[in-house]
Amino acid sequence: MKPIISASILSADFSRLGDEVRSVLKAGADWIHFDVMDNHYVPNLTIGPLVCEALRKDGVTAPIDVHLMVSPVDRLVGDFAKAGATGISFHPEATGHVDRTIQLIRDSGCSPGLVLNPATPVNWLDYVIEKLDLILVMSVNPGFAGQKFIPSALQKLADVRKRIAACGKDIHLEVDGGIKVENAAEVARAGANAIVSGSAIFGSQDYTATVAAMRRQIEAGAGR
Repeated sequence: MKPIISASILSADFSRLGDEVRSVLKAGADWIHFDVMDNHYVPNLTIGPLVCEALRKDGVTAPIDVHLMVSPVDRLVGDFAKAGATGISFHPEATGHVDRTIQLIRDSGCSPGLVLNPATPVNWLDYVIEKLDLILVMSVNPGFAGQKFIPSALQKLADVRKRIAACGKDIHLEVDGGIKVENAAEVARAGANAIVSGSAIFGSQDYTATVAAMRRQIEAGAGR
């Protein structure tokens, strides 16, 4: 699958968010990543559907990759779908009925994804993997930007990649947390085809150079 760079706006300058999003897309990012936190499921509070809607009204047409770190989940699915989300991912621990939430996302016109925290077992995928379009492996504990990459995520990525291959469906394998140019090849080698990066991109002096370097590393890790 095509390597994808999803730029997390959690690390963007919110005083000029529209400009930041346009700049990072012009620099070569493929998706815009929304880290939605509720100060309940995770100890932080970030953004909601209104921000997604505002970016769409401002002319952003790129895929918006929504990661819900909220509990309960279902109430926000419809709101983000109406606001213009392309895909919506959620944590299985945060909802009472994983299969129902996946179907709700699909019925809302969005691509469903399931998120695995560092200590979340991959067997959550046993009964739902064929219903997913994306699996997101967290390489940090969710809640804050700028955290250090947890190395055990590499084995989890490899395990999930095997499951994707076995099910025979094209499913994006995404990784989020502490991803930089320096470890992009490593996570791609482990099986990720989509990487989320926030501070490494938005904290750099040259978005274009950083995104290009990251893409080269992903392609090298994937053997392209």
